Amino acid sequence: QVQLVDSGGGLVQAGGSLRLACVASGRTFSNYFMTWFRQAPGKDREFVAAVSGSGSNTYYKDSVKGRFTISRDNAKNTVYLQMNGLKPEDTAIYYCAASTVVPGRGDYWGQGTQVTVSS
Repeated sequence: QVQLVDSGGGLVQAGGSLRLACVASGRTFSNYFMTWFRQAPGKDREFVAAVSGSGSNTYYKDSVKGRFTISRDNAKNTVYLQMNGLKPEDTAIYYCAASTVVPGRGDYWGQGTQVTVSS
């Protein structure tokens, strides 16, 4: 089992940047695909980005490609989501998740961090 703690959310103006972090504890971090999901008010949770255990493969939702970058530091048991060019429609609670099965799946979840983008 792995425990995840998300951080880094906040209030930012449109066009601004934030970097989210998710620190993992428990099992071997590099064994896990790590994924960021988000859930906006009144909407279903959706996939945002994922990274393979080694960090060599990344996957993105189309609407964030070119603006968001997912990365990981296995020595620090941490996955990051650098978000640039933020838009009001990026407003949501962002959750990191871990799975040993496939990217884009969440078997273990962080508590979430709120991102609010003002226009």
